[in-house]
Amino acid sequence: MALVLADVKKMPEVRVFVEKANEHLGAMGFTEHGTRHASLVSTIARNILQRLGHPEREAELAAIAGYLHDIGNMAGRDHHGSVGATLATMILLKAGMDPSEVATVAGAIGNHEEEVGQAVNSVAAALILADKSDVHRSRVRNADPAAFEIHDRVNYAVLRSFIRVNAQARTVTLELEIDTDISPVMDYFEIFLARMVMCRRAAQFLGCHFKLDINGAKLL
Repeated sequence: MALVLADVKKMPEVRVFVEKANEHLGAMGFTEHGTRHASLVSTIARNILQRLGHPEREAELAAIAGYLHDIGNMAGRDHHGSVGATLATMILLKAGMDPSEVATVAGAIGNHEEEVGQAVNSVAAALILADKSDVHRSRVRNADPAAFEIHDRVNYAVLRSFIRVNAQARTVTLELEIDTDISPVMDYFEIFLARMVMCRRAAQFLGCHFKLDINGAKLL
């Protein structure tokens, strides 16, 4: 039987790698990258492909890639996509996954960083959209708002984030509700513009237009 996300989540090494990656990033001052983020990205990536009519197995691979995409952070932040792809390859081959499917998942994980990545397959495109859409106050670890740096402040200002897929119109819309008393919308673009460009290209790979809606205003 083909490997599914539920099997991956049960693997001891996966649990440890996700936990340690999050722990190490916390020590560096980054936002949450643990099971919450992994699970959410996994679910969104799966849903994107399902709603666009892709094969169910491809959607399952997107879910697996979404759950594993940040495990490379346990070794360091720089090039964590490449490290994560290597770790995922080792884990999935050991578990008996078909090598062609492993290559698809590894390609997605290795290409989710905005500095170096691009949508090399549909799983990668879905992962990019899912990962870059997770901006929310629940990811902020800093308990002192007075000590927020810009990433903390922008994430804390986001009260709601949602990816809306319209298969008929072929659009993928990131909907954000931002408390502008905490952070102006311009700060969002200052730190996340590269992510939005990456999302636009990922949506194009899936034959869709990427749209951005902030506080009800259509900005892209």
